[in-house]
Amino acid sequence: MSKTSGSVSETANPFELPLNDEAFFEAVDLQRKIEAILFASAEPIGTSELSERLRAAKRDVEAAMDVLVEHYAKRGVVLRKIAERWAFRTADDLKHVLHREAVEQKRLSRAALETLAIIAFHQPVTRAEIEEIRGVSTSKGTLDVLMETGWVRMRGRRRTPGRPVTYGTTTEFLDHFGLESIRDLPGLDELKGSGLLDSAIPASFKVPVPDDNSELSEDEDPLDEDDLFALSEGEEEGGATESKANKGDALK
Repeated sequence: MSKTSGSVSETANPFELPLNDEAFFEAVDLQRKIEAILFASAEPIGTSELSERLRAAKRDVEAAMDVLVEHYAKRGVVLRKIAERWAFRTADDLKHVLHREAVEQKRLSRAALETLAIIAFHQPVTRAEIEEIRGVSTSKGTLDVLMETGWVRMRGRRRTPGRPVTYGTTTEFLDHFGLESIRDLPGLDELKGSGLLDSAIPASFKVPVPDDNSELSEDEDPLDEDDLFALSEGEEEGGATESKANKGDALK
C-alpha cells in the first residue's frame, strides 16, 4: 500500500498491511510510542497533544488509537477516552483483584451527593441556585469538600448582583465515575429504570442536558487573583464573609 504525503499510511492498522510494507513498521512504531506516553503519563492526554509531541498527522494518531482500543478491549487494562483525552485504566471486571486492606475513607453525605448531582446536571450553577433546587440551605463546607475531592471547581462569577461564584465539574469527576463526557450521565428514562426516580413524577418533569463546556457562558465573568484569594480566606460567594463552615457536615 502506498504512503500518503505527510502520513504514515491511508490506514494505520498494521494488521491490514503486508509484513514487508514500510508503512507496517511505521504504524507499529507510532502505536508503541503512544503506548509509552500514555503509560508514563499521570494525566489523560488528548489526540492533538499526542500528534504534536510525536510530530505525526492527527488522523494517523486517531487511527492508531482505534487499533490500540481494540487491542486492549479484553486485556487487564483498557484504553479509555475521558473528556476527549486518553488514559489506561483497569478493566472494570478486574477491579476486585486490586482490592487491598486500607483505612476506609469516609463517604460523602447525602447533602454532598445531592449537591454534586445538581452541579453535574445544572452547571454552571451558583450556591443560591443549588439551594433553590434542593429546597434547603447548602453549607459552604459541603462545597469545600467537593472541591477537595477534585470533582468540582469554581468556574467564574455570575453577572448578577453580588456576582456569586459559579461551580462546575472537572475531568477528574468524569474519570472517577467512568464517563467519557458529561453527556453520558443518565437521562430521565435511565433514572426511572434504575428506580432512582418515582414513576409517578409530574409529566412536566425534565432532566436537564448537562454541559461542562470549559468556556464561560455569556452571563459569567472569569475569576481573577483577588477572587481566588478572597475565597480562600472564607469569602461568601455573594461577596459577604462568613466563618469557616464545619466540613464534617459534608461527611458521614
